[in-house]
Amino acid sequence: MEEVIKIINDIKAGTIKPIYFLMGEEAYYIDKLTEYIENNILTEDERGFNQMVLYGRDTTINEIVSNAKRYPMMADRQVIIVREAQDLVRTIDQLESYAENPQPTTVLVMAYKYKTIDKRKKISKTLAKNGVVFESKKLYENQVGTWIQRVLKGKGYGIDFKASAMLVEFLGNDLGKISNELDKLQIILPKGHTFTPNDIEVNIGFSKDYNNFELRKAIGERDEVRAYRIAENFAQNPKDNPIIVTTAMVFSYFSQLLQFHGLKDKSAENVAKVLGINKFFAKDYELAAKNFPMKKVSANVAVLRDIDVKSKGVGANALPTGDLLKEMLFKIFN
Repeated sequence: MEEVIKIINDIKAGTIKPIYFLMGEEAYYIDKLTEYIENNILTEDERGFNQMVLYGRDTTINEIVSNAKRYPMMADRQVIIVREAQDLVRTIDQLESYAENPQPTTVLVMAYKYKTIDKRKKISKTLAKNGVVFESKKLYENQVGTWIQRVLKGKGYGIDFKASAMLVEFLGNDLGKISNELDKLQIILPKGHTFTPNDIEVNIGFSKDYNNFELRKAIGERDEVRAYRIAENFAQNPKDNPIIVTTAMVFSYFSQLLQFHGLKDKSAENVAKVLGINKFFAKDYELAAKNFPMKKVSANVAVLRDIDVKSKGVGANALPTGDLLKEMLFKIFN
């Protein structure tokens, strides 16, 4: 995020590079930078003649270079944006010759999403020398909560830990999807508001009580009644709560718990670092470790492997979701 801010601040200060090669697994920042350049390099009047958007699947490197070598009309610069540039992966090396001597009055933006170019190759070094090469990396899920808080703080909002955890559970580390949902909340709720689990449930549709996050918490607390209630809800709504996902998340939970048992340093900071969680949740693992000794945790990992196999229809004669969830919980708790 700091690198994104620097690129934007440089542009605001008038330090504009002739090439912006934006690449990487996380599309969110690539889209944001592309959008900023599209809306801020040229004035509205200049864009009609001097701004062009191409798509990787419909163009070629030769066509891009040909357009990039043109001179702007009644403006200091022209902007050429190539969206979905990753579709040019087989010929991207052909951009090297242009990158060696780019047209100074052209701003060429290559939105090369979900892929990267080898930084050891000459083209990468040439692009970095004469332009900007930005790699947008996926955040780990334990980093997403902090990202959500920082984004919302910058817009005058807040969010509590559980609401943030709900978004991460349902949307993973896809920043684009999370951003879209946060935008919806900001339209509905006033600036200065702190988003709660109830806000998420009412306005987005993720249940604050019946989700995998709450199931794992109920298991860790050995709250059997709540765990079975959540499982029953899942069984009644199997499309919204696929058992394969539930099994994977509970398996991940016990795998982390196994790691927790093996830690010498069980401080919140170290637990968060090793388990890849927010330190706010470290105390939950401490409680779960008391409720499930290491031997039982190991046994539960084996149980979950078995349930996972059965959920995929192997050796279980296609048992209903509800029966599998009940079997899973019975074996976890007993």
